[in-house]
Amino acid sequence: MKQVDLFGSDSKGEEDKTYSSKIEAPIYEPKNKQPHILELCNKEKGKRLINRIESANITEEEKVFLKYAAMRHNVFNYEKIADYYAHASKDMQELMEQSALVIIDFEKAIQYGFIKLNDNIKKMFLTSYDNE
Repeated sequence: MKQVDLFGSDSKGEEDKTYSSKIEAPIYEPKNKQPHILELCNKEKGKRLINRIESANITEEEKVFLKYAAMRHNVFNYEKIADYYAHASKDMQELMEQSALVIIDFEKAIQYGFIKLNDNIKKMFLTSYDNE
């Protein structure tokens, strides 16, 4: 079996064209129509969990904690979110950027800490592969 490292060369040092290290930011063209805000997120699984939590024989503190955890199961539709953003008010756009629902401006991404997080992940990744 041919082994390929993450940087595009096989065990014999030959370059493999399967993966590319070239990274390009996607360009998204918003649609002319703003979707309804309820279309941006599917909350069905979270709702089912919250219903079970409500009827469970546990403390109120446990219920509060589990309800927060249930929110992790919301599924965001980022294509519709981008469409919504394109038609949203300036205040809404700013809040969507701060929540990382969209990343429009590289400088703001740094300001809000998203780039720092990415750099930390990259360092952890490289550290783990340097040790192998």
